[in-house]
Amino acid sequence: MGRVQGFFSATGVLLLLQLGVVIAQNSSTWLTLSGNAPAIVAKGGFSGLFPDSSSDAYNFVPLTSSSDTVLWCDVQLTKDGVGVCIPNVKLDNCTNIAYFYQTGQSDYLVNGVNTTGWFSVDYTMNDLSNVSLIQAIYSRSDAFDSNNYGILAVEDVARNFNPPGLWLNIQHDIFYAQHNLNMTTYVLDVSRRVPVDYVSSPELAFLSRIAPMLSRSNTKLIFRFLDQSISEPSTDQTYGSLLNNLTFIKTFASGILVPKSFIWPVTADNYMLPYSSLVLDAHRAGLEIYAADFANDHTLSYNYSYDPLAEYLAFIDNGVFSVDGVVTDFPVTPSEARGTPLIISHNGGSGDYPDCTDLAYQKAVDGGVNFIDCPIQVTQDGIAICMSSIDLVADTTVTNSPFANRFSSIPEVQDTQGIFTFNLTWDEIQMNLQPKISSPELRYSLVRNPRSANAGTFMRLSDFLSFAKGKPIAGILINIEHATFMVEQLGYGVIDAVISALQVAGYDNQTALQVMIMSTNSSVLIEFQEKTNYTLVYQVDESIRGADSSTLADIKKFADAVAIDRQSVYPESAQFITKPTDIVPKFQAAGLAVYVYVFRNEFVAQPWDFFSDATVEINSYVEGVRVDGIITDFPATAARYKRNSCRNMGTNAPNFMSPVQGGALLQLVAPQGMPPALAPMPVLNDSDVVEPPLPPVSPRHAPAPSAVTASPPTQPSNALQLMASIFTSLATILSAAILA
Repeated sequence: MGRVQGFFSATGVLLLLQLGVVIAQNSSTWLTLSGNAPAIVAKGGFSGLFPDSSSDAYNFVPLTSSSDTVLWCDVQLTKDGVGVCIPNVKLDNCTNIAYFYQTGQSDYLVNGVNTTGWFSVDYTMNDLSNVSLIQAIYSRSDAFDSNNYGILAVEDVARNFNPPGLWLNIQHDIFYAQHNLNMTTYVLDVSRRVPVDYVSSPELAFLSRIAPMLSRSNTKLIFRFLDQSISEPSTDQTYGSLLNNLTFIKTFASGILVPKSFIWPVTADNYMLPYSSLVLDAHRAGLEIYAADFANDHTLSYNYSYDPLAEYLAFIDNGVFSVDGVVTDFPVTPSEARGTPLIISHNGGSGDYPDCTDLAYQKAVDGGVNFIDCPIQVTQDGIAICMSSIDLVADTTVTNSPFANRFSSIPEVQDTQGIFTFNLTWDEIQMNLQPKISSPELRYSLVRNPRSANAGTFMRLSDFLSFAKGKPIAGILINIEHATFMVEQLGYGVIDAVISALQVAGYDNQTALQVMIMSTNSSVLIEFQEKTNYTLVYQVDESIRGADSSTLADIKKFADAVAIDRQSVYPESAQFITKPTDIVPKFQAAGLAVYVYVFRNEFVAQPWDFFSDATVEINSYVEGVRVDGIITDFPATAARYKRNSCRNMGTNAPNFMSPVQGGALLQLVAPQGMPPALAPMPVLNDSDVVEPPLPPVSPRHAPAPSAVTASPPTQPSNALQLMASIFTSLATILSAAILA
């Protein structure tokens, strides 16, 4: 497992993170206080997927994460003094207690704040025997709520799951004392019966009181910091002021637990600031420091490109410091932080910069991509350009330009109106329009890199070819669509234009870069096959469950590889995947390499089975079904996975490097929580593949914009946006990469 060599300035480390680069270190010593690997603490078990502190949440940790992952329990006390693992002092959202005790609400002071809800202090353990734990975070799946997870006592967790470490978090000692329940006595008593490795609390008086009593044990006491402006309940000091007196904390604790923002602050618009000195300060004071609040399905800083693994690496592998542990809802991802498929960019590094701009391509190259791609469009004056859509509305600021009145309807191209590349000259595009970053998950209010939303420069095909030469990549991929329309309506022979551009740029005899041509049209690939020796990729533009044998033979006649969508490999229903199809081995048996598109880091882009972790998803396609390549908006994430030393460990690889088993998660869902059955996908047949040849080129003019100016597409109504937001909250949803 790699670490970063040397010392970088805050700016230098930030730059490395922005580029998605992690440099390997030969030393085996971590920059933790002890020099040991950072601890992984599973908050309530695998609570990113299952209800916090439920049996399945705890059971799932050793199946998916490092074998030394510590189990966390938020301890609450019942009326009869039993310590139970429940994530909140209020039982309202995390259990179904309201179903059994409709009139059981109480009003109590919690740290001086009047609080209404259901509280464990009003019920004995027997009273809670029928109450079940449920998912408390509405954006996560409620499919497992039907499993009737009983509330677990601390001893149950210790004995039933045999954790390598047990962490008890005591959040409200003062509250329980007000109800004649003694948390100190309880913790001392339970630590005699089962091993307790960590006890944390945000209450200074509790830890100071219990410290001498546990001094002869191996239990570590951890002082938990809350928001810096909040007053610590047993003193008159704020947590911010206590943060400046770490030597005092050391008198009764061996470590501190802080929100991750204390270490890597972020701006109001969600960009990283330089790291604070807190980790180094804590280590100088002899304190371990643990970071909290990690979750894959929360919005990350844009610097992390929606990759949760990149965030963990910033805390444990940045070359300057390492926290001593992380507390997370998704323990599989930090486990990752502790030969090979091709990586093909999708519109460059479009996860970070506007599609097909110079910055997007440079991002892809810096991230370690094998092939950069150029989707070909044509301008009114016959210039081939790289643009992800033939409709400028999708990729540019054309609707805010002097050409906003050039909407037209071209049914052969798309069903909706647009302002098309062939309606503007190259000069008009270059001089009047700005790029616009794509946000495919905008319906979930997830946007990409707002500070660079309009950054970068458009590129002609000739610019793209010049850019690629000399770069540390294997080759380029040129994607061609609408070839028949370009020939018949525009008089533009796109195939000959691409071949000519490649020849002029020296790709036939002056560069070692491989050229791949991809298209959904067999007629395009057949014509390239007749005129060149390029590698040809047939893109299947619908989700399929299989292909006829004769169809496989037909594709092999004109293509070297196929590109299929992710759904064709792991069919998905209501964010759960089913058993994988056999489409990948069938294509490969026919002599065709298989590339899968499009991989994205945004957590809503992954089914629940992949734990909101892009690396887990990639590993499942690579190791689970052996795809030959992936097409991705975030090449750096795939490249880091590709370099992961754990991939070469064979049968000794850790659990978190095992591919997800399709349909396995559905087996844990109770019948009443099951998603609807997936409608059968079609089988690819000859009629889908065989096409007439392209017509000959004859000069024509581009279709003119509509005579009557059409209105641009309408924006969703507030009601629809609200519905999308509600859907997000109901349906939204750690395995590969410290570098060798």
